[in-house]
Amino acid sequence: MSEEKPSCDLCSLPVEIPDFELKTKDGVKRFCCEGCLGIYRMLHEDEIVEDPQTAEEKTK
Repeated sequence: MSEEKPSCDLCSLPVEIPDFELKTKDGVKRFCCEGCLGIYRMLHEDEIVEDPQTAEEKTK
């Protein structure tokens, strides 16, 4: 039995690599590649929920 892979939240291609994720106000978004992740990040930057550790590193 094959497990159905989630679709990219930007281009709808299957997500083969689980590392491209982004926490947003609507939940976790998954992407098929770094390009889709970056484009989504630029277009929806007001919806992104930053990790407290990531936000702390930016202030240093």
